[in-house]
Amino acid sequence: MILNERRIIYAQDIMAMTGRSKSYAYENLKQIRKHFKKAKHQLVSLQEFAAYHGISVDDLKQFGS
Repeated sequence: MILNERRIIYAQDIMAMTGRSKSYAYENLKQIRKHFKKAKHQLVSLQEFAAYHGISVDDLKQFGS
């Protein structure tokens, strides 16, 4: 996972960071899309994920290193 180079977060990234299941990761992305009023087809950015969870983007990027 190379979060330093990407701007989008995927379910696989959430699974690796949290140690939770695929269904949890997809549900989490769904909740973030709803929070930011995004359509189903729209992607979730690192900034949106970080803001939703109260984590700094730098902390997320360190995880990906």
